[in-house]
Parts: sequence; structure tokens; C-alpha cells
Amino acid sequence: MKRPNILILMPDQMRADCLSCAGHPVIQTPNLDRLAADGVRFPQTYTTCPVCMPARSSFLSGLFCHNHGQWSNHGSLPERADTYARRLQSAGYHTCHIGKSHLYPHRRGHSLREDEPFMHALGWKDVLETTGPYATCMTKSILTDHWERQGLFQTFLNDYIRRGKEGGVAAVWPSPLPPGETMDDFVGRTACDYLASYSHADPWLVFVGFGGPHSPWDPPAEWAARYDGRAMNPAQPPPPAEEWLTPEAAAHRAEIARREHPLPKETVAKIRALYYAKISHIDDWIGRIWRVIEQRGWADQTAVVFWSDHGEMLGDRNLYHKSLFYEASVRVPLILRLPDRKGAGGVSSRLVSLVDLVPTLLEIGGAELRKREFGRSLLPLVADPEAAHHEVVCSEIHFRTMIRDNRYKMVVNDRGAVLKLYDMVKDPQETRNLAGHTQTDAIIRHLRERLLQWHLETATDWNQLNA
Repeated sequence: MKRPNILILMPDQMRADCLSCAGHPVIQTPNLDRLAADGVRFPQTYTTCPVCMPARSSFLSGLFCHNHGQWSNHGSLPERADTYARRLQSAGYHTCHIGKSHLYPHRRGHSLREDEPFMHALGWKDVLETTGPYATCMTKSILTDHWERQGLFQTFLNDYIRRGKEGGVAAVWPSPLPPGETMDDFVGRTACDYLASYSHADPWLVFVGFGGPHSPWDPPAEWAARYDGRAMNPAQPPPPAEEWLTPEAAAHRAEIARREHPLPKETVAKIRALYYAKISHIDDWIGRIWRVIEQRGWADQTAVVFWSDHGEMLGDRNLYHKSLFYEASVRVPLILRLPDRKGAGGVSSRLVSLVDLVPTLLEIGGAELRKREFGRSLLPLVADPEAAHHEVVCSEIHFRTMIRDNRYKMVVNDRGAVLKLYDMVKDPQETRNLAGHTQTDAIIRHLRERLLQWHLETATDWNQLNA
């Protein structure tokens, strides 16, 4: 049987709840809803790390931070890393990376073309790479080349300078660029052009990385106009004080409180409206990309994976950006659509980790499987959304680790002290931290044992995966 084409669609910093098919009260995502109707949605998917580069390296390699060694937006995978792109290329796929990768640091005055050999080594045959929004101010790419030809780069740069001076996250206005000329327009158009002109006999693997909805809040003006900032769902307020917290948990709460950025309700509503507009704009481009695939006659020959690296606090608890283990930051959207539409319209409640995508992609593409995987293929969940999968999933950042089972979420520091404990069944909004509360000893003991088991099971690095 002919191997399917594989399309990977990745927005940056998109919350798991920001899909209309997931029941969001405001946002409109008709093309992603259609994708979910043709595939299976996994609403309990957790990132390996709520930071850009570590999560992206995990997705590419199938490893956790403590395996690949990236804990922040510095460093990179080694060139000889065993990635799904390399495996699928070896299996006969023509691979292409379009848009944002953020797999290595971007330097001021640097051109991404200088790093193409690194991208090729990771498994990408064709490289049409851009940076993310902020890095584009200082790093050259095919996007900045295009803007300079159009006389638009200085317009973009001046707008970002103004945003920095006038409020950062509180800079709430759409992009001043002309229609069709924002970063996400460029990435979407590049993907459409690439697929429309594809002429190789081999099946293709195309990764499309959008820069949005990552801040700043700068959707095209015509998309911003679709959301009324006065009619937004409100942000979640900070939780009340919990007098039972242990000293470690109380200190952690105080640390997070120092990051709070209270803003007027009108500003928060506008931020949310612009964020939703960026998502709807990307959704529109996903629809355009899919229409090219349909026009080429590939709809029944193409598997699609839609995911994001981490979420966005978006004013919840007076917080913005990511790097936290709250659901808004650590839980991500995931949709898998197979060529035969198997499982169409399904929703799996099972716990899923980003590392599950490497074995899934290798199985879809008929590539050689690695001798050891930390993730588990999602294809059994396509056949049966309630099939057995992970009992727990874990995420890690800096000196903290999260473990989540079907009921509880616990966060510990590097000394093993419990910083957070939430009952995700009774308290899905995470309003009541049970760390230090009475009658939680058995719960904590069980989660500690499962966390130790996870560490022992994954205590290796990429060199040993195929040993």
C-alpha cells in the first residue's frame, strides 16, 4: 500500500481550549473543527515542557528534557539526533520544513540560511524557515527578505519597537502591515505554494510552523475586526489564599504572585480578542492549505497532525505567557486525521504526551521503529478512543516536575517538596491547591511512587535509545 503524505500543522503558544469544537464560547475555528470531524481529538494532551525550544526538541526527538538536555530557549539537539524527520526521510519521504522551527537560538544580525546544514542534518530535505515574531526583528530569513523587497520590514520593526515602549502585553492593536503580509500570511502562503508545485514521486512530509498566536497580539486588522473586545469570556481571577499550604508551597505561590500583571478588564478583554483573532487567521490558512491538498487529489492520501508546543495564560490569574503547569500553559491541542478518516469525529479522554507523536508518525509512515520509545503510538486510540494508554503523563521545567494521572495533578521541586496538588475531577479550574491539606498523604505517596517510576523508565539519553 502506498505510504500516505504527512502534514504537520503547528501554531505557537496555542491553548488547548481555543477550539470551537472543544466548546470555546467565543473563538471560531471552522477549518480545525472540520479536521477534528474527520479525525480524532485528544483534549488531555500535555507538553513535555511549557517552554518553546525544549517542547519542540521533544516533539522532534521523542525525548524529555532530562534526556535531550534542553531546559530553556538555549542550546539545540545534536546534529546526529535520531528524529522522526530523519527516520521518515530514510523511509523514502521527501521532507520539508516551512515556517518557524525554533530548534536553535537565533542571533542578532544572523541569517537562518547559515543554519540550513543543521536543519538538513535533523532530517529536512527542503528548508523554508522563518523565526518567531520577536526574533524576526533581529534575524534575517526568507520572510525578512520578502518584507524588504516589499518595503515593509521597517513598518514591522517600527510597530514592534512601539509595542515595547507602550506596554508589552498591554499593547493591544492589530498589525499595521497590509492585508496578506503578516508573518502567518507568509508562512501559510509559502506552504500553499510549496504543495501546489510539488512534483516529486516520493510521498511528502511537510511541517508548517506558524508564528502565531504567540504574542504580541498583532493579527491582521481585518481579522481583529471579527472579535468584539467588549464581548470576551472573562479571565480566571487569582485563587483565594489557602491557609494550609506547606512552607514550600506557600513560597512557590508567592513566587508566582510576583509574576502577576493585573490589567484593566477592558485591556484583558482586548488581549483575548486579538489572541482569538490570530488563531482564527491561522485557521483560515489551514483551510487554504487543505484546499490545495484537495485540488491535488491528495485528501485520501494525507495524514494530518495538528498540535502546539505549549499554551498561554492569557490573563488567567493575572498571568501571561507560559512556563507554568496550570492547564492554560501546559495542556495543548492535538488532532490526528488519517487518510481513511478512521475514527472520524472521535474524542479520546486518555492522557497523552507530546512524545507519543514520534512513534505515531513513524507508524503512519511505515518507517523503521526505534528499539525504545518513551511515547506510545496514538493509532490504537484512533481505533478505540478509550483503549489503554498512559496511566500518568509528566512535564518538566527548570527545577520543577509535574505528574498528572486521571484524577490528580502534582508539582514537585528538585528536592521533592510538593508545591501544588489539584483534584482535576472536582476542581478542573485548579482553584484549590491541596498541598499541605489534611488527608492527602496517600495521594501524594502514590504520585511520588509513579514519578519515581517514570524517572527510572526514562533515565537515558538519545545515545542509548538504539543501543
